[in-house]
Amino acid sequence: MESVARHGNKTSKPVDAAPARSPRIRPLLAGAAVVVLCVLAVVAWRRRGMPVRRDPGLSVLLVTVDTLRADALGCYGHPTVQTPWIDALARDGVRFESAHAQNVVTLPSHANILTGRYPLDHGIRDNSGFRLADGVDTLATRLKQAGYRTGAFISAFPLDSRFGLARGFDVYDDQLGDPESRTAFVMQERPGSATVAAALRWLSAQGDAKTFTWVHIYEPHFPYRPPEPFASRYAGDLYHGEVAAADGILRPLLEPLLQAGTAGHTLVVLTGDHGEGLGEHGEATHGIFAYEATLHIPLILFQPRLLSPRIVKASVRHVDVLPTVVDAVGLTPPADLPGRSLLSVATGHDEPLPPGYFEALSAAANRGWAPLYGLLRERYKLIELPLPELYDLGADPHESRNLAASQPGLFDELRGQLGRLRAADRGAAAAPEARETRERLQALGYVSAATPSRKTQFGPEDDPKRLIALDAAIEDVVSRYQQGDLPGAITQARVVVAQRPDMPLSLQHLAFLLREAGDLKGAVAALRRSVAVAPEDIDGVGLLGGYLNELGQPREAVRLLAPYVERKAPDLDVMMAYGAALAQAGQGQQALAVFERARGIDPTNPMPLANAGTVHLMQHDYDRARQAMEAALALDPGLSRAHNALGVVAMETGHRAEAIEHWKRAVELNPNEFDTLFNLGKILRSEGREAEARAYLERFVQAAPRGVYGRDIEQIQRWLGPQPAGS
Repeated sequence: MESVARHGNKTSKPVDAAPARSPRIRPLLAGAAVVVLCVLAVVAWRRRGMPVRRDPGLSVLLVTVDTLRADALGCYGHPTVQTPWIDALARDGVRFESAHAQNVVTLPSHANILTGRYPLDHGIRDNSGFRLADGVDTLATRLKQAGYRTGAFISAFPLDSRFGLARGFDVYDDQLGDPESRTAFVMQERPGSATVAAALRWLSAQGDAKTFTWVHIYEPHFPYRPPEPFASRYAGDLYHGEVAAADGILRPLLEPLLQAGTAGHTLVVLTGDHGEGLGEHGEATHGIFAYEATLHIPLILFQPRLLSPRIVKASVRHVDVLPTVVDAVGLTPPADLPGRSLLSVATGHDEPLPPGYFEALSAAANRGWAPLYGLLRERYKLIELPLPELYDLGADPHESRNLAASQPGLFDELRGQLGRLRAADRGAAAAPEARETRERLQALGYVSAATPSRKTQFGPEDDPKRLIALDAAIEDVVSRYQQGDLPGAITQARVVVAQRPDMPLSLQHLAFLLREAGDLKGAVAALRRSVAVAPEDIDGVGLLGGYLNELGQPREAVRLLAPYVERKAPDLDVMMAYGAALAQAGQGQQALAVFERARGIDPTNPMPLANAGTVHLMQHDYDRARQAMEAALALDPGLSRAHNALGVVAMETGHRAEAIEHWKRAVELNPNEFDTLFNLGKILRSEGREAEARAYLERFVQAAPRGVYGRDIEQIQRWLGPQPAGS
């Protein structure tokens, strides 16, 4: 039986039909003089702006499309991509031409949207290692207090409920399939069509109640694999193929609202969390820079009873979304937020808007590169790095002419304003805990006395602009692995580590690849280096704990992970690895206590129950093991580990047929349940069901990593015998 820690196509309907245009009523006028007077009256009316309306009876739909550049949509000027439903929403709603994110990765960007606060304040700075600070209200908590029913439906792991964004939601649907499908190179996600379907089911059950619904879809995130007909239609441009597919996925949500027009009672907010580099400035995807390719996002408001069609050119921000929604439904926007309600500018009123802060800290967190901070004020954009940048976006939208040296007065003014914003940064509050962890790791031998603390001073050699070639090299590692070239991926990963030995991400990639190749000792050695360089990188710490368990060193894993688990808000994956290590070290009751604590942190997550069930299974307590696994399946029916364990329970208690059915279900849910494939094939063969057994064992031989399962593969190959010619 496997240990507690061992880890076992996008689809959418093609949409071609464009939505029907809503009718336009044009008055019939007689005489040129009348025409002139009407034109003058319209101009004056627009200058003053329409009355700002609010409606306490509105429901709210927030749609966030991951990795969506503004210029990838037809309504934002893309000449060929077909996005008829989003375009219709923009045509009949308010489109903000210059909307910007405050972060360029998923979790902090959504925290900005949902809290109306800068990351400086709410505390989430990257996709891992952070959780929304206690006491921070969200759009969900505010609307729930106002009597709304609240539901969230997400499509990718960075928004898992463990990170705190579930606060205030009655339902937070983050069932993404088997949690163990997440690896170093594959993000756990579900098709947007499944997410939309779940949201629609929930909405239909709410009757006439006011609802706040958040729907997040992961298309068009890398890797780009659009379904047909978009894969063929955009064969040379798969990113925009996924954008078109995302538009089709949203049709069931948007079409009824567009058809309802002024009879509708829903305010729709559609935005992207960030954009995508697509090679601009050398960035293939996102997370490194904060140029317009990744910072400029679409933002559309739609509610025909409140808002007439309009294009707003003023620069607006993600932190403006919460105050805008709160204002639109007749509540008072909180006075302590940096964001502003956009209802006034959305109805044609000219008013100054505050500058926008932004940051990109992922490269600092997992690569040791210089952190990026910035300020956007009207047409000017400051990027603070060791090699600073200043751009006039009005004259230079592609950010090709750096004005930092030629306009020192403006540069100093913007830098001073950015400095005043950053002075309120609450991120420094984590420093004492980091020092304590480093001291405990040093005592364990992971951090030598000579190892410096994390860098606080950066020079030009740390500037991402000078290191972007390494990003391309990292992408090459991932591509080689995904193409099945494991030796080539390992070789390239070693090259990256040699070029930048202080980069935790490359060490973690190397460790993952070495484990796949069967070199678990080499993988652990790479992770030791990663933790020595970055003891606060939770991903590296959790991975090292898990690999130590696999290597048969659970007691060392316990010592490593203990200081992280003792924190006030420990990481859930680290807790899972710690509990697994305790179980492997023979401390089953302590492991169960850890998993129970983990359940308290994230009651909707099935893994603490599944791990507790595995401990009961190790203790041969089959009744409790079955109860825990069935409870885990009640939270997530797609959990393959639970079916695997229930198969073991059935087999151990003499119910072979039941075991076979559970194991079949496990490998159906997760094709990478290699131990289950092996067990299933062997039991079917022992029952004389040769054809069924061969099918599962052939899958095992073809897919299982030889570095881990080499002996088992050789055993099965001897039984399978020579393959028929042409197979």
